[in-house]
Amino acid sequence: MNARSLTPLLRNSVGFDRFNELFESALGSDESAHSYPRYDIEKHGEDDYLITMAVAGFQRENLSIELQNDQLTIHGRLEDKARDGVEYLHRGIAAQTFERSFRLAEHMQVTGANIRDGLLRIHLTREVPEEDRPRRIPINSVAGNENREAKALESEARANTG
Repeated sequence: MNARSLTPLLRNSVGFDRFNELFESALGSDESAHSYPRYDIEKHGEDDYLITMAVAGFQRENLSIELQNDQLTIHGRLEDKARDGVEYLHRGIAAQTFERSFRLAEHMQVTGANIRDGLLRIHLTREVPEEDRPRRIPINSVAGNENREAKALESEARANTG
């Protein structure tokens, strides 16, 4: 039996409402292609999320964040500045151009972003409009005299329409 990890489903999404679409895209994804830069997705309360990306070596002007059609994309661009006279014996600090995308659930809004100590933090909030929120519908019971009244009103309505 070939078992596949479902972690790619949750890794590149926030809100987790687009399960089918994520499932299809995750089955063909390559683990190594999605390893840079490293990031965390945190949930704070019912509707608040935080994406934290490790972007060591990047300044604010090297980064851009775009939101289009529920797709959040973070771009990082660095110019390779050769330092004269420097020979690297080991170069383990990643400093490469990247693009990372996250599929956001419906009604997710980016409420802010900041960079500090090599970490880019993107704050998200789910803002569901009042008309899209679930509503509780009261159930009335009809018993005894109320039942006769309901039947009388129903008969009266039929007589008026016929």
